[in-house]
Amino acid sequence: MALRHFLTLNDLSPDELEALIQRAIELKAEHRARKSSVQFPNYVLGMIFEKASTRTRISFEAGMAQFGGHAIFLSPRDTQLGRGEPTEDSARVISSMCDIVMIRTFEHSIIEKFAEYSSVPVINALTDDYHPCQLLADIQTFVEHRGSIKGKQVAWVGDGNNMCQSYINAAVQFDFTLKIACPEDFEPRADLVADASDRVEIVRDPIEAAKGSDLLVTDVWASMGQEEEKAERRRKLAGYQINSALMAHANPGALYMHCLPAKRGEEISAELMDNPDTVIWDEAENRLHAQKALMEFLLKEAEA
Repeated sequence: MALRHFLTLNDLSPDELEALIQRAIELKAEHRARKSSVQFPNYVLGMIFEKASTRTRISFEAGMAQFGGHAIFLSPRDTQLGRGEPTEDSARVISSMCDIVMIRTFEHSIIEKFAEYSSVPVINALTDDYHPCQLLADIQTFVEHRGSIKGKQVAWVGDGNNMCQSYINAAVQFDFTLKIACPEDFEPRADLVADASDRVEIVRDPIEAAKGSDLLVTDVWASMGQEEEKAERRRKLAGYQINSALMAHANPGALYMHCLPAKRGEEISAELMDNPDTVIWDEAENRLHAQKALMEFLLKEAEA
């Protein structure tokens, strides 16, 4: 059987993704019941970070520890990746000493090249193009609070960044429609939109996207690496905030999510962030459970 990786949501079938979400919910219940989930003792997760992280590092490291394994954190100072050694050489060496590898990097081509030469499963923990692990947590959160997302409408509000592009993949894989509200020059990749044109639409007005939606999602206006553009991006995205006024146009009971870290008062209002009924903190916690389900799936597939 060919080695399985998770570089985008498209690397798993819709049925596999649905099963993964249900397994994540099971693992969450087991964790809260303090039921032992040690099933990968002495396994090693290699964690390669070329971008800063809070939730990603904690969730993967804690998840592997709960499985009885160990995680190795590798910052840009700790590896030769991107500092002269070809990616394929780093992949061969690191994968020979680890059982599974997750990478948070810049160009998506880097993780594709690493996976091509890796002898163990590789997980995309964020690239400039995609953030599929966050989508697993988001879908899990929706399922827990509202049931299946199939046939629902989701609104993306703001920059058409890597999160937005993973939502395009998710619309196809989980069978929902997606309305993306963004200003000109902030659209997601045109090829991704074209490939999902039967369920993805770009609009300019956030209210138009919110109408009929069961979930509204956003992200920071300036992502990692865009710090010098902050003032200009803030000006152009000023009308693209998820707040109570916008939520009033969505379907009754609609949820809102943010992958964090959030800038209160910019892409999302402080009122919504601090609302006691928000699911954002469940969404953040679910990174742990969804990624445990993902690692379990990939490791078992590798051993099949």
